[in-house]
Amino acid sequence: MTRLSVIFDRYDVVVVPFPFDDMPVRKRRPVVVLSGKAFNPDNGQTVVSMITTAKETDWPSDLAIQQLDEAGLKQPCVIRMRLLTIPNGLIVRQIGVLAGVDRQGLAKLFDTVFQ
Repeated sequence: MTRLSVIFDRYDVVVVPFPFDDMPVRKRRPVVVLSGKAFNPDNGQTVVSMITTAKETDWPSDLAIQQLDEAGLKQPCVIRMRLLTIPNGLIVRQIGVLAGVDRQGLAKLFDTVFQ
């Protein structure tokens, strides 16, 4: 039986089984959708960026999420520029959406990191 996939849009915060390089286990983790509805259904894939509490590590490009409630997050988190393209069917569910201030911060980060 194949699970029907729902198409999500840029800035949605969703849960996916996120792979880790150093562990063979996949954990369900929040990510922010970076690609839009023009890309996701046509390609059968969604580009996402990791969201983490970053308690033990930090990257210079980490972006602290300011509006946690809107994003569906319960504790302080950052968007980490650890990007992944996943099949649409792997998205488990949506938990929130980035608020305007966090969208602006992410857009500015992209301009800085990927110039």
